[in-house]
Amino acid sequence: MDFTYLLKEKSMSIYECSKRSGIPYSTLSDIIKGETLIEKVSARNLNSLASTLEYSMDALYSRLHVPERHDFELFKSATCHRVKEKGDIKFITDVLQDNDIRKFFSWEWYPESLYTLAMTDYLSNENGIALCSDYDDIRATRLEEPVFPSSVLAMCAATGNDKSKEDALRKAIPEFLKYNIVESEVRNVV
Repeated sequence: MDFTYLLKEKSMSIYECSKRSGIPYSTLSDIIKGETLIEKVSARNLNSLASTLEYSMDALYSRLHVPERHDFELFKSATCHRVKEKGDIKFITDVLQDNDIRKFFSWEWYPESLYTLAMTDYLSNENGIALCSDYDDIRATRLEEPVFPSSVLAMCAATGNDKSKEDALRKAIPEFLKYNIVESEVRNVV
């Protein structure tokens, strides 16, 4: 858990947060460094911290609790289904309100963060909406290696050549390819 971004959002140092919340500096430091899991923080300290950071206890807990991570292919599929179910504008609104991009990034779920950012940027461009500048720092990053769909990797393994990868790269949506994610179809989900 990395919650330095929460302090950064409030322009607050650990020391200042400690003073405002009444949580001893060493205790707060352990929480912030992830040495104390959010699940182990007392209700009193969680309440003080939530109040100081202007969150409800539930909202703070959900922002700091790192859920079990699932397969990236499942994540992509679920994201595409969310777009289909909610529609472009509602999807963008929900992602931005829930701060999913930053949350995934803070959990070091870089493929998920960048995929969500790429989807948001793609849908924004498709709908003539200005890109949200809150994520410009994340836009400056990209995955080290290209991430191909499992179907492309399976085809390469079956044929013994990389032609499927070359085709996939050629057809990739620019907003995704920018982050080294090879994605060509986000609308045609069943």
